[in-house]
Amino acid sequence: MGCGGSSQPRYEMSKSEKSLKAALLIQRWYRRYQARLEARRRCTWNIFQSIEYSGEQDQLKLYNFFNDMLTSVEDSPKASFLSENGISEEEENPQIIRDDKLDKLDVSKILVEPTYQGVQLTFPLTAQQLQDMVASLKEDQPIHARYCIQILLEARKLLREKPNVNQATTALAKQITVCGDLHGKLDDLFIIFYKNGLPSKENPYVFNGDFVDRGPHSVEVAMLLFAFFLVYPNEVYLNRGNHEDHIMNLRYGFIREVQMKYGKPNCKQQAQWLIPLFKDVFSLLPLATVIDGKILVAHGGISDKTDLTLLTNLDRRKYKSVLKPPLKDGADEITGDEDDLTDKVNFSEWRQILDVLWSDPKMVDGCQPNLFRGGGSYFGPDISSKVLKKHSLDLLIRSHECKSEGYEYTHNGLVLTVFSASNYYEMGSNRGAYVKLGSDLKPRCIQYMASKSHQKLSMAQRLSIVEESALRDLKEKMATNKTTLKQGFQQFDPNNTGFITLTQWAHVMEEVLELTIPWRTLRNKLIRINDQGMVEYESCMEVELTIGGHEGGPSVTEVLYRNKNSLETIFRAMDKDHSGTITMDEFEEACSLLSKHVGSDISKESVRDMARCIDINKDGYIDFNEFLEAFRLVDTQVNSAELDSNKSKADLKMDSNGTNDMETGTVI
Repeated sequence: MGCGGSSQPRYEMSKSEKSLKAALLIQRWYRRYQARLEARRRCTWNIFQSIEYSGEQDQLKLYNFFNDMLTSVEDSPKASFLSENGISEEEENPQIIRDDKLDKLDVSKILVEPTYQGVQLTFPLTAQQLQDMVASLKEDQPIHARYCIQILLEARKLLREKPNVNQATTALAKQITVCGDLHGKLDDLFIIFYKNGLPSKENPYVFNGDFVDRGPHSVEVAMLLFAFFLVYPNEVYLNRGNHEDHIMNLRYGFIREVQMKYGKPNCKQQAQWLIPLFKDVFSLLPLATVIDGKILVAHGGISDKTDLTLLTNLDRRKYKSVLKPPLKDGADEITGDEDDLTDKVNFSEWRQILDVLWSDPKMVDGCQPNLFRGGGSYFGPDISSKVLKKHSLDLLIRSHECKSEGYEYTHNGLVLTVFSASNYYEMGSNRGAYVKLGSDLKPRCIQYMASKSHQKLSMAQRLSIVEESALRDLKEKMATNKTTLKQGFQQFDPNNTGFITLTQWAHVMEEVLELTIPWRTLRNKLIRINDQGMVEYESCMEVELTIGGHEGGPSVTEVLYRNKNSLETIFRAMDKDHSGTITMDEFEEACSLLSKHVGSDISKESVRDMARCIDINKDGYIDFNEFLEAFRLVDTQVNSAELDSNKSKADLKMDSNGTNDMETGTVI
């Protein structure tokens, strides 16, 4: 009897079952594809944010130096259009800008040239002039300096009458719109006005700070907002942001923009007056707005110490820069040798402002210092609930953080972040948004993107463009720290094999660059790994910036790239008359201050010799290129002993004798 096998009938799926299985496979593939895109997006976002906040940390690291710099080398603009009864140059103290000096500014002496084709303004402004102003700016026509100064002077008068915390209402208009950071993005402001209408009595707005810096049209954005505020002072509410701050403006582009647009060669009075006016007006901006007693609108956020009563009663005008707290009445200047500054600085008052402008929400309970930015606090859901309940509020609307969709709810719906500058990091990186509130105070977020070129691109295509930009910025930061990175890698490679583990590589990258980003996720885009899983660490340093330097130390360009933002900030601070160049007197004054700051004596003769060496074209002024060139020349002679003593920083020190010879390369 044979043992033949029994055959089972083969089951065949029906057509509908095949379709269902195919749909499930496609759905599974799509979900994985979306998950990979989301992982790439978050990683890219992390790179951008880490580099941005690292820059803010660098700015705050210059805090002590700029406290001295801005106290001793304060703005002292001189211009021919002071009124006849103004303060004479002989009477004025060149170290201090007094409010009465700005009050005596006579704009009638600023002539509007016949060739000027921009908007013509008369004061008081009218609603029609605002429309003309918008139309003119859409045609890329600049606003004349005379009108800018007039707008600022009028806004200055009006802002003095405003409380620290505005009280807005929807009772009349039955609506109100809240906008977040604009950062000089004029196109975004125009989109908001197109979609939502111009500000008016029937269409009130709250603009929640950070009007300026980073973007190319900060002057125009600020002028437009101040102009609408002048016409509708009870319908347009302007909150101060952390970038409405003179020290931040020195670093992040606003001062440079004003100088480029209103500083003419050999006749820079316009920029010289606009900059101190902006500085003064920014300090007068209210710190927060409360809508119908139920919604708090503040730029950064809150902390466990936030008290709206204290915030309402403090004198905000004293804080020209939030990073530079004013001294108590009668207190001596800070020397740096104090163990306790409570007798000189009102820290509780200062923190009220600092937290409102600089803080960020976090998902964990509690309140901690915001070490990521270097200022303000991290506040958790429990803090949001506690502070809102204390003041009978239902919602906190804040800005300060770029969000990929333009807005984000956190803390169980108690905190809403809105960010109105689209394409903030790169074209296509994020949407902008604004919040529409009706009389029921239920938020409705409207999104947009100003760039037309990316509207037809898929999400993956947009992400690839943004990812490429983020990696380019990251590689630049790696290149500017190439020497320090190599020293860190070699600590794990004593035999000079050229290979270390992935964990060791990630540790060095995070320690040296001070960026908390997913290094392991980025490994395939930054380094080469051999078959044994070891990292060829030289492969992450192949972006070349070197144009000079010496063996074993950082290249010239490496040091310049690493410190370019700080150098520009120092240059702008030295340029006390905002002319775009440093005079010999300004340079001498700044060097005298710097020598005191680092505890090293330097003679006036040495400073003058130094200035003459830096002044390459011998015109009696030091421009920014000459300033950078001086550091380039100096760096070529930095010795390896100095590098070994501080491997994480380019430490440019003044010679103990205060001498300087550009040919021998003595370090400044």
